[in-house]
Amino acid sequence: MADLLVFVESNTTGTGRLFAERARELGLVPHMICADATRYPYLAELGIPAHECATDDPSLVLEHCRGLAREHRVHGVTSSSEYFIGTAAATARALGLAGPDPEALSAARDKGIQRQRFAEHGVPSPQFRTVTSPRQAAKAAAELGLPVVVKPPDRSGSLGVRRCNTLDEVTRHTAELLATTVDERGRALPASVLVETYLDGPEFSVEVFEGEVRAVTGKHLDQTRGFLETGHDVPAPVGDDTRDLLAAGALAALAALGLGWGAAHVELRLVDGRAQVVEVNPRLAGGMIPQAVLAATGQDLISELMALTAGRAPVRAPARAGCAAIRFVVPRMDGEVRNLPDIAVALRLPGVVEAAVTARIGQRITRQGTFLDRLGYVLAVGETPRQAGDRAEQAARTLSVGIEPYDTRRPRR
Repeated sequence: MADLLVFVESNTTGTGRLFAERARELGLVPHMICADATRYPYLAELGIPAHECATDDPSLVLEHCRGLAREHRVHGVTSSSEYFIGTAAATARALGLAGPDPEALSAARDKGIQRQRFAEHGVPSPQFRTVTSPRQAAKAAAELGLPVVVKPPDRSGSLGVRRCNTLDEVTRHTAELLATTVDERGRALPASVLVETYLDGPEFSVEVFEGEVRAVTGKHLDQTRGFLETGHDVPAPVGDDTRDLLAAGALAALAALGLGWGAAHVELRLVDGRAQVVEVNPRLAGGMIPQAVLAATGQDLISELMALTAGRAPVRAPARAGCAAIRFVVPRMDGEVRNLPDIAVALRLPGVVEAAVTARIGQRITRQGTFLDRLGYVLAVGETPRQAGDRAEQAARTLSVGIEPYDTRRPRR
């Protein structure tokens, strides 16, 4: 009989593998319940048992977990995928295990409900309308004032999020969103769209664990297509007053949503000296931010979350005042990947802690302005945010992925 930590699906980049590795470091055996194990190559690489299940049905996930509990000691159920944190929380609650409130998570996953709760509790955030047709979207945009942000209510990674500067753009993008009836996992999407006022100001995120702010992160954005995050700085290069303002805004947003257990990643923008909440993600941050927090402060949020999920008291390392920066490798053109760089070049540069290229030869690139555009990353440390950022940017330039125009004569891989 083994001591298990069960994962319901995973994200496909970033922390999924780290969740499993940290579980093992705690003496737990990771198991995964998923619809398609081939989606996660690290399962085979780490020898993690996978149990096939239609994970879009929470009752089947619970049935599988109860079956595992008859043969092993299941200490916790969680997910590194935002799409499945609600299912994991409901399963943990049904099994009497530690975890967040499933109802609060479900509400927080809907960005329309977030906006309503923020308005009710006086938390500054964009004005918005929920619409179900392109005509309604154009009317809402005219009322709110251009430019606006048009986005789906429950996706992640900036998928489907666009800034629209004209009513024609609003109408066209709304029609495209409503025509997309399932997400990349095959899950049904709501037949509604959010239209929000555009917040013109620098973006940050606040990383919260058990109601305590652990880091304020500065974000680098490419808004030419969507809202692609091209880098992160930990800590954000701002003064104490600004950091306190952002932290207070994040905690107010979490209180409005009734969230407090575990980790949360709150995105905000500074507009005219006010912290405006873009959205709350009721989970640990993606985009390699936990690794940057670890490199900068010595605090391993992933390990702490795995311990908390297993019903244990997290062991928190003493914080240090370091600086770390992440820069992502992104394509400058659409086309086909023909050449890959040698990451050893980047790893030899001063301050570089990690470097990776996720692109593959033959991969076809169509830029979307989302996290799916990323082809690799660098994590570097320094004595100041500027030094860490400069080192990460220098290293990222050595990881240029060779892309050439599509060769229509070659079969698509």
